[in-house]
Amino acid sequence: MTLRGTASVAIIVVLGLAGCASPLKGRDRIVKAAPACVDQTVEVYFEQFSAAVTKEGRAVLRAAAAQARPCKVTGVDILGLADSIGGDTASNLELSKRRAQSVTAALMAVGLPAGEFKTAAAGQSGATTADGRAQPLRRRADIVVHVSPN
Repeated sequence: MTLRGTASVAIIVVLGLAGCASPLKGRDRIVKAAPACVDQTVEVYFEQFSAAVTKEGRAVLRAAAAQARPCKVTGVDILGLADSIGGDTASNLELSKRRAQSVTAALMAVGLPAGEFKTAAAGQSGATTADGRAQPLRRRADIVVHVSPN
């Protein structure tokens, strides 16, 4: 084949491939994945003896609400916890109730789509090991956001 013949074949191949190109331009080429509507579990930690949601806790709740926004929220379970350090059983139960309530209020404030909120409090129950030592990281609320596709 001559150089001229090779060039002609190359032009034909290029023109043929150009016909296979997608007519979509710009934003039309963007493929968006469907929202992942799966239940999510998050934890919000508190300062000792406090039920105020911290700046970091609000960021966690904002992220959870944003992830749930494209889905239907079917329910939210919130369990307030306390450790066994520095308080008695009754005051720690009350503290864990206040923690669950402040997380509920904070979730509503960050725009979590409506769903049934169930709050519970465990106080210091389960906050000690079998040999009586205090378990760390009990100053928190455990949150489960139940979602389904719209």
